[in-house]
Amino acid sequence: MNTDRRTFLATGSAFAALLASGCVARQSALIGATSASPYGALKLDPAGLLDLPEKGFSYRVISRLGDAMDDGGTVPDRADGMGCFDLGGGKIALVRNHELKVQHDAGGALASGFDKRIGGAVLPGGTTTLVLDAATLEVEREYRSLAGTIRNCAGGITPWGSWLSCEEDVTRAGEGVGHDHGWVFEVPATAPGLIDPVPVKAMGRFNHEAAAVDPETGIVYMTEDRDDGLVYRFIPNTPTNLVNGGKLQALAMDGIADSRNWNDAALATGTMRSVRWVDLDNVESPDDDLRLRGAAKGAMLFARGEGIHMGAGELYFCCTSGGAAKLGQVFRFVPGADRLELFFESTSPDQFNYGDNLTVSPNGHLIVCEDQYTDVVDNHLRGITPDGLAYPFARLRTQTELAGACWSPDGRTLFVNAYSPTATLAISGPWVS
Repeated sequence: MNTDRRTFLATGSAFAALLASGCVARQSALIGATSASPYGALKLDPAGLLDLPEKGFSYRVISRLGDAMDDGGTVPDRADGMGCFDLGGGKIALVRNHELKVQHDAGGALASGFDKRIGGAVLPGGTTTLVLDAATLEVEREYRSLAGTIRNCAGGITPWGSWLSCEEDVTRAGEGVGHDHGWVFEVPATAPGLIDPVPVKAMGRFNHEAAAVDPETGIVYMTEDRDDGLVYRFIPNTPTNLVNGGKLQALAMDGIADSRNWNDAALATGTMRSVRWVDLDNVESPDDDLRLRGAAKGAMLFARGEGIHMGAGELYFCCTSGGAAKLGQVFRFVPGADRLELFFESTSPDQFNYGDNLTVSPNGHLIVCEDQYTDVVDNHLRGITPDGLAYPFARLRTQTELAGACWSPDGRTLFVNAYSPTATLAISGPWVS
């Protein structure tokens, strides 16, 4: 299906046409490049939550762990990936993942869901939906929209107005739960409450991280959070009906089997290379070996693929521990040309340290959420310019990660989550054009 681009823009990225100005036409990226922030120095937050540029920027917390929701439950913990949608009529919706494991608190009893603990309650993982007034950002409704899943980490929006919520877990049936896990679930942004969850099994069973849909073709690109993970694409039989099946493939590059640059610099930044796609079979992968079988067929290895986001004719994705310094990489992929570029590789924690979720800003800059793995963390929102220069945009003052960065449809508000305890923030200010 040749999806009309205007349809995509109306589902939560009305500013997406602006992305091309910074992301498509750019100079070569630089290794280890850091620049001063175009927004200026960060100001210490007196509330001790998020430092922002001192000139004109502010945030408000629109949802917190334990807040009462409209369905009788309370806001659960571990807020992770998130997408924003234009509902029309002056309303927008945030669909927010909660990366909850089997033993975690669900924020109240759940009436239904994909799976239960054996002999027990519905599993706590899933999504919550927040309906906001687009002008005031006041939350008008907040409720559970997906339940019964495990470790819903990231995901992605679709051109037809839904959120793909991805399980970063491969628990088997019988291991304390009733069903296999490791699936993608589709949550309509307009769902008024808990959906009847259907796993899209043709999209593969693996340690899912995030997903992005090419609006021109309906093809879904996915990352895998494993040190030896792959990058996948799902070609649906019906682009707007993913449960109708399709073909799963993994990305390969002739002559280079490993993108991680751990032992040698196989990939240099700033050079576009052609890729091909390897067909995968037995994609429900009961032995959790999909990546191993894909690599045996020539698929390229990636170091913990994380957030992936579609811009204008291209997409970007993070690899958390990639690069010679193992601090993280960002790749740029052009679907129409099947070409891949190592856009950025961090050589210093001052550039970024373990990039996770990411989004493309209206001005073409990337915003990358950090998720450090040290005893004491100092996580930031890092900007990266179209020329590959990194800068600090915001600094989280609490000991948790940043996640779920996404823009309002009008491009004026950046939403982001503090992972635990859950806090969803709306950031506004004089964004650089």
